[in-house]
Amino acid sequence: QAQLVEFGGGLVQAGGSLRLSCAASGRTFSTYTMGWFRQAPGKEREFVAFITGSGGNTNYADSVKGRFTISRVNAKNTMYLQMNSLKPEDTAVYYCAAGYFWSTNKRQYDYWGQGTQVTVSS
Repeated sequence: QAQLVEFGGGLVQAGGSLRLSCAASGRTFSTYTMGWFRQAPGKEREFVAFITGSGGNTNYADSVKGRFTISRVNAKNTMYLQMNSLKPEDTAVYYCAAGYFWSTNKRQYDYWGQGTQVTVSS
């Protein structure tokens, strides 16, 4: 069973950058597909990006493609989301998640962090 904790949220101006981290407990981190999701007020939780266990494959939502980069360091049990060229519409609570499938569907993920707030001001 994985326990996940996100770090790195905050307030940034439009056009700025933030890097989120997700630290995982347990010895099987490299077996999980790891994902980032986000939820804005009044909206459904939506897919942002995922990265496979080896880090060899990634997938991004169209809304963040070219601006966000997902990565992981299995030796550190940590995943990252580098967010550049941030827009006000990126404002949301960002969650990391772990699962066993290469999926953009939040229902395919078994473990979730508590979330970290990202606010982008215009």
